[in-house]
Amino acid sequence: MCLCTLLRRIIVSVALTLSFALTAAHAAERPTPLILSVQDAPVVFAGSDGNTHLVYELWMLNFSSGDIAVQSVDILGDGKVIQTMDAKAVATRLQPVGLRDSTGTLAKSSQALLFVHITLPSGAAVPRRLTHRVTTFIAAAPPAFQHLVMAGGETVPSRQTVAVIHPPLAGGNYVSADSCCDSSRHMRAALGVNNHVWLAQRFAVDWEQLDSQGRIYSGPRETLKSYTIFGKPALAVADATVVSVVDDLPEQTPGKYPEGISLDKADGNSVILRLDDPRLGGHVFAMYAHMQPRSIRVHEGEKVHPGEVLGLVGNTGNSVAPHLHFQLMAEPSSLASNGLPYAIDSFAVTGQIPSTEAFDEAEAKGTAISHRVLPNPRRVEKDLPLDQLIIVFPDLPKSGNR
Repeated sequence: MCLCTLLRRIIVSVALTLSFALTAAHAAERPTPLILSVQDAPVVFAGSDGNTHLVYELWMLNFSSGDIAVQSVDILGDGKVIQTMDAKAVATRLQPVGLRDSTGTLAKSSQALLFVHITLPSGAAVPRRLTHRVTTFIAAAPPAFQHLVMAGGETVPSRQTVAVIHPPLAGGNYVSADSCCDSSRHMRAALGVNNHVWLAQRFAVDWEQLDSQGRIYSGPRETLKSYTIFGKPALAVADATVVSVVDDLPEQTPGKYPEGISLDKADGNSVILRLDDPRLGGHVFAMYAHMQPRSIRVHEGEKVHPGEVLGLVGNTGNSVAPHLHFQLMAEPSSLASNGLPYAIDSFAVTGQIPSTEAFDEAEAKGTAISHRVLPNPRRVEKDLPLDQLIIVFPDLPKSGNR
């Protein structure tokens, strides 16, 4: 066989192969009126319930001229279903962009975030890859194509180092209000800042404190000193460098959110620390918000150590009652940053408040919060405190005061 004949046969063979490949690719094409994606990969962390958790957002874009009802969402780990949300669950977790109300239906030409929380038993293998299978009803599609199942939103769980920190407060009867994960308002506080959508508060906590009668405050609701937590020292959680301090904003009157607070003053008097643990690569920051005016004892550029008093808990900025808002994040900004999970090295759980609604009602009325008291405090080490726990932290070390 001459060389030219052999070359012609090779060329024909390659052409046929490419033709079959293109035909197969075209055969696999299908409309995707609902486009799925994940912006921030979930970071694997341990919760105070002893389980492993992953928290992230599944973006859903309705690329059609009609409404799309989301009937169920299967979350697949390495190809196997590990969790399913039915239509009722979706309707409590799907939030149109720019809104705070949940829905089970995406309006035409709109986008929404589905807030996902995966819980795995302690010791269970964490999937290497997560994907999603969404069952929908597409109103704008022809009748034969209205019931569509679409897959997408692939992401890889992150095994980045989770910061282990000391408590931000000392003493007992603290409430981890709006902490991770399911009903937390922080978990859903997505903001568009600097041409990007951020969720800096994904793992934030509003630390409150109960008195001996189980009340958040005793006395007039509008009086700052009525609140148990008012004036308590906020403590450095690690060896860290102070990168930001605000200390000159006035106290707000408790009982209602203030009007006209600009975005740059929403945190009130605040401190941001960069954690100095080399394993974190200089990219983990701790933020303390709503502290008392002129109570902050540290300055930008200063080094601080665990247990050191930073300032006093107050009610400045966008706050309805004295509390310590605390969060970890990947940038030195309380808004334009990705919120990170963490673990507190040691604390004890003494009780559980049944719901955010129960907490809100007690805060509004000044009544004792009905809660389950544990017969024996449960000691927790190197876990993230989950929502609505009543917690005891170790006492303030003598070296922690300036």
